[in-house]
Amino acid sequence: MLQMVEKMDGGNQSAVSEFLLLGLSESPEDQRVLFWMFLSMYLVTVVGNVLIILAISFDSRLHTPMYFFLANLSFTDLFFVTNTIPKVLVNLQSQNKAISYVGCLTQLYFLVSLVTLDNLILATMAYDRYVAICHPLHYVTAMSPGLCMLLLTSCLVISVIYGLTLTLLMSRVNFCGARKIHYIFCEMYVLLRLACSNTQINHTVLIATGIFIFLTPFGFMIVSYVRIVRAILRIPSASSKYKAFSTCASHLAVVTLFYGTLCMVYLKPLHTYSLKDSVATVMYAVVTPMMNPFIYSLRNKDMHNALGKLLLGKGFQRTFSKHLLVLMLQKVEKMDGSNQSGVSEFLLLGLSESPEDQRVLFWMFLSMYLVTVVGNVLIILAISFDSRLHTPMYFFLVNLSFTDLFFVTNTIPKMLVNLQSQNKAISYVGCLTQLYFLVSLATLDNLILATLAYDRYVAICRPLHYVMAMSPGLCMLLLTSCLVISVIYGLTLTLLMSRVNFCGARKIHYIFCEMYVLLRLACSNIQINQTVIATGCFIFFTRLGFMIMSYVRIIRAILQIPSATSKYKAFSTCASHLAVVTLFYGTLCMIYLKPLHTYSLKDSVATVMYTVVTPMMNPFIYSLRNKDIHGALGRLFLGKAFQRLI
Repeated sequence: MLQMVEKMDGGNQSAVSEFLLLGLSESPEDQRVLFWMFLSMYLVTVVGNVLIILAISFDSRLHTPMYFFLANLSFTDLFFVTNTIPKVLVNLQSQNKAISYVGCLTQLYFLVSLVTLDNLILATMAYDRYVAICHPLHYVTAMSPGLCMLLLTSCLVISVIYGLTLTLLMSRVNFCGARKIHYIFCEMYVLLRLACSNTQINHTVLIATGIFIFLTPFGFMIVSYVRIVRAILRIPSASSKYKAFSTCASHLAVVTLFYGTLCMVYLKPLHTYSLKDSVATVMYAVVTPMMNPFIYSLRNKDMHNALGKLLLGKGFQRTFSKHLLVLMLQKVEKMDGSNQSGVSEFLLLGLSESPEDQRVLFWMFLSMYLVTVVGNVLIILAISFDSRLHTPMYFFLVNLSFTDLFFVTNTIPKMLVNLQSQNKAISYVGCLTQLYFLVSLATLDNLILATLAYDRYVAICRPLHYVMAMSPGLCMLLLTSCLVISVIYGLTLTLLMSRVNFCGARKIHYIFCEMYVLLRLACSNIQINQTVIATGCFIFFTRLGFMIMSYVRIIRAILQIPSATSKYKAFSTCASHLAVVTLFYGTLCMIYLKPLHTYSLKDSVATVMYTVVTPMMNPFIYSLRNKDIHGALGRLFLGKAFQRLI
């Protein structure tokens, strides 16, 4: 197994197959202190950002552009710390400090992409505050839902392309000599210091693109705040000045913390890097994501109210006066009223309106959601922490598990809230946001499954070319292509939906905002929407056709193997993927291969299959008869005790 992994990981330009992440200290006493410090900071970061996301998602009063970008900033911070801290914690508790070459480049890719995304979202939030304060009368039209989605998608695409560019350039670098990294993660400048080949192109691209990606948004933020301050100073009332400034004070504090810590680390020559910079790195890699939820909620009454309702429910709501609630509702109506129709919200009625059925459904969906989250998180952790599984197949499996996690989190929490409350409403913006992520993530699932089919085809039909054909650079390129296509497709359908007029009944007999159900509520021409959806069907079924062709060739190759045991071993490597493909496409075809006008409540029940059951079953299917996953899960839970057993 180890020999196979060495071949898999040895596709880099150098002789190095792994690095040693030595961290901040090699003293056992210091490591114990650091472990509990990082663990507590990680838990605080996760809890804080998850609360921000849930509070904004479940409170329709916060479905405004500012909080939309804040929720995405919290998502970014969550992924940012999860990219580095779990590995830091594992290293602090074990003697093995190694991280594979592929694992290191993967960590570097997500680090660069997520820092870039953080930076671009902060710049977008500065633009939002500039429009809100300097051009308040144009705010609703200037920050329309369509533009917000376009800005977010642009941020995502730029960050993905930038991260991929720097990572692919790093994969061309040769490493020699010491492979020790005195850092808590694989960081760009530290890796370049270990290089023994010419890194001139890396430095040139890093400086040229870094100026554009980071300093341009930073300059834009400075200009925005200069204009904001000038606009605030013109306000005659002191209380109005305070109110205007308080809406952007949190953002200004986060920008100062983010850029301040980045400048501490990166505004110095490469050759001067030392252990002190590793300590400073903790500021922007751990402290900044941890502090953001506190900064944004500390003096923000809207966030206080939303968190109170989230944690304390109706008891909290009764403590506020009706006058305040009326004012807030009026404000939201103005913010949400920017769609093409007169509809500002929809009613998600779900599968049943019977109280008895709703109680049963609540516990059923809650248990399925928890099983899905735990199962996919275990798959991610097992593969991330076991270097034996740092291969292309498991790399794509991790990303499939991530996609399934976000897929169920996009729909199930809102459904659980609806089943427990009398208010079934979802705002217009909230509905379009849910639709966007639903389409994007379903498309991403489809594309990753097709990529996994290609991986299995090469492994079985072209085994001698597997290492070169599925190199780390190509794997990253395939994943990035999947992400970009899914983001663009989701954005296209969502923007087209935002142009549709809705009238009459606004009741959705579905568990979430689904494309065909919304189109049935439309009272304007939806011909272009149906045409683009038909194009999407081409995307889905082209991939399905590609997978069928791959498996026809795989089966032919397996049948040519003389040994029965070798046949079984070859087929077992793709049996799990075949089962998942059958489940995924089978449930999609049950729902969507029928005319739009025939949709009924039965289709809402069938929708549960691909939105809940499929993501829940994937971890079981992939781990049921997979010895590698069994071993990784055993080592994850039992550590050395498991290794002694085997």
